[in-house]
Amino acid sequence: MLAAAGAPAVVAEAVREATGGGAHVSVDAVGAAAACEASVLGLRARGRHVQVGLLPAAAGRPQLPLERVIALELQVLGSHGMAAHDYPRLLGLVAAGRFDPEALVSRVLPLAEGGRALAECGAATTPGITVLDPGLDPGPDAG
Repeated sequence: MLAAAGAPAVVAEAVREATGGGAHVSVDAVGAAAACEASVLGLRARGRHVQVGLLPAAAGRPQLPLERVIALELQVLGSHGMAAHDYPRLLGLVAAGRFDPEALVSRVLPLAEGGRALAECGAATTPGITVLDPGLDPGPDAG
């Protein structure tokens, strides 16, 4: 998707334009250097980027603009997630029916509800994961 949209700087400019100055938060869970670069470049002053998972060296290293990180006081955070050597054990539990990932999902919303769902995170009273489904019809009241 990023490749179709253009170079990281082009994508970042579109994000800054669409958000009136840049995103407050960006999250890259794709693991592609271009996605990481575009995410950091698209942030506004004091914005925060979260890099989820590893960026494989074979796919290229991101060129992070540290001058921008410093000048705009950006935060760049990393979240490793689960260690790859634990995947077979986890998938074995799922296959054996001893762990049901669907039990972690508390609600499924259309993609258009993502902003509202994110805003509700700080006041969440129900445990669980919210899944945003771009294929889900937002309904007649969405706008």
